[in-house]
Amino acid sequence: MQVLSMIFTREILEEAINYGLTKNTTSFTRIKAGIYKTEREKHRDLPSHYIYTACEDASERLDSFNKLKKRGRSYTDRPSVRRVTVHLDDHLWKFSLNVISIATKRGRVCISPIFPKIFWRYYNDNWLIASGARFKLLKGNVVEFFIVFKKDVKSYDPRGFIPVDLNEDSVSVLINGKPILLETNTRMITLGYEYKRRSITNGRSTKDREVRRKLRERDKKLDVRRKFAKLIVKEAFGSRSAIVLEDLPRGVPEHMVKGVKDKQLRLRIYRSAFSSMKNAIVEKAREFGVPVILVDPSYTSSICPVHGSKIIYQPDGGSAPRVGVCGKGGERWHRDVVALYNLRKRAGDVSPVPLGSKESHDPPVVQVVEG
Repeated sequence: MQVLSMIFTREILEEAINYGLTKNTTSFTRIKAGIYKTEREKHRDLPSHYIYTACEDASERLDSFNKLKKRGRSYTDRPSVRRVTVHLDDHLWKFSLNVISIATKRGRVCISPIFPKIFWRYYNDNWLIASGARFKLLKGNVVEFFIVFKKDVKSYDPRGFIPVDLNEDSVSVLINGKPILLETNTRMITLGYEYKRRSITNGRSTKDREVRRKLRERDKKLDVRRKFAKLIVKEAFGSRSAIVLEDLPRGVPEHMVKGVKDKQLRLRIYRSAFSSMKNAIVEKAREFGVPVILVDPSYTSSICPVHGSKIIYQPDGGSAPRVGVCGKGGERWHRDVVALYNLRKRAGDVSPVPLGSKESHDPPVVQVVEG
């Protein structure tokens, strides 16, 4: 392991970041062209591909730092290199179940790996190991590998459509012509962590890193998104259907909070992460080969799918009225139900839309138990 510690990846990474800041660029190509010759002369015995991967790492760090800086979330004037994870391409490492070999300054080092259960789950499911990997050194000369799996998945021709409407506190789906409302409890998570955040700050900025480390709001919501994405995708895969989603533009919360004066509602909308839920569904769909159709999201909840007329929502005492009346036919439509039929219609489904009743017809609500 002492040989591994002689890989000067940190030094090359810092030089690459300095060059990117000096030239005001995040381009991998420009950074590599600017430092490669100098670093190659300094580290003649080091495999050249370490310089390539260090430049890729620097490019990613600079790009991430610039995005945080634009949002006012950067804590330093420049990216700080606190942890180094060495990127490996197919020239720098060789994999087998018994031995993993890594090219270093003094030749190849062989390591006997110990695999966790999640590795065997993917490996035994016929997933392929990608050519790239990463590793970092831990205490006690322990090497932690990050192995990437890949799988060639072929998409199928869909037999039907499953439209999905994303909301602040729920996800509504249309399965076999029946609308179902899945409660995500995102509202309670947001408000609970907001109250907790206020209780522990005591005058400190909520941007304080120590405060953010104590809170697990992001992890909690990520877990919810992944569970619901898997649930929806597996249903679509089983029925050989395509998933229909709204093609949400950038800055969705900013558009939604226009005209909203309730501070608590504005907070909940900002932290609902609509695009993140959509991306989670799309990512899981790629894993299963489920086709995804993105449609125009405009007026999906305000246009009657039968008559094409505007749905009039009367105030019901809540922050957002859920049931409205078709201005032409007089049918009562639930906001989430009408959105599903409009999404399915815009995806190209010409199946007849059932007329809404004259009575309020909230969709059945399903609470997903954590576990």
